[in-house]
Amino acid sequence: MIVARTVADVRAALADRRDGAVGLVPTMGALHAGHLALLASARDRCDTVVMSLFVNPAQFGEPADLNGYPRDEGRDLEVAREAGVDVVFAPSAVEMYPPGYQTWVDVTALGALLEGEHRPGHFRGVATICLKLFTIVRPDLAFFGQKDAQQVEVLRRMIGDLHLELELVVVPTVRDADGLALSSRNVRLSPEERERALALPRALATRDAATARSILEAAGLHVDYVELAPFKPPTLAAAVRVGSTRLIDNVPLEEES
Repeated sequence: MIVARTVADVRAALADRRDGAVGLVPTMGALHAGHLALLASARDRCDTVVMSLFVNPAQFGEPADLNGYPRDEGRDLEVAREAGVDVVFAPSAVEMYPPGYQTWVDVTALGALLEGEHRPGHFRGVATICLKLFTIVRPDLAFFGQKDAQQVEVLRRMIGDLHLELELVVVPTVRDADGLALSSRNVRLSPEERERALALPRALATRDAATARSILEAAGLHVDYVELAPFKPPTLAAAVRVGSTRLIDNVPLEEES
């Protein structure tokens, strides 16, 4: 497995691999089974699997959230190696945002809904870093999880609007046995908080926003939103706070015939 730290190095590592399909799995590290599902899907469909490992400062609104994001590069690299990753692109922040950087991508309407309303600028950071990764790696396929449904929708719109030659592959949400969607933030939950957090998947399973809100509030969770999002397909999406931890989840709904 090659670990590339610069744009030049990752391009050089991929220069002789263009005859087959190149797949990209963007991550911010803290790898868990959800990431492994993305990597397995990429391994099944691609000749070369590239995983990016970069905690993107541009998508964090609060410095404390950025500084508190879990980081263990050594473990992440070992997990990637065991998953069959061919190339890891692990740049520094200055490599991706050098002094004087001033170019941003803003998916205006989709990026302002739901998460965009509660985390202004978040999707500008997501769209910008993903476009940079797409142009650096030049993958044929890019793999993202359904858990981040709005991110998927924003990136799908960006890919279409900018006519990128790239297939977006969406992998179903991976959940723990108790139903909680896997997230790097779950480690912050105390046992009592985790028990209360189980109200989130239980509420979404009702497939009704009003009923879901009642369940979440009854469990003592602070609800940022629970709404039927105008995605394809329509998706019941929610964000809640359990103590100091913010969790998101969603359930895609079938389009009515």
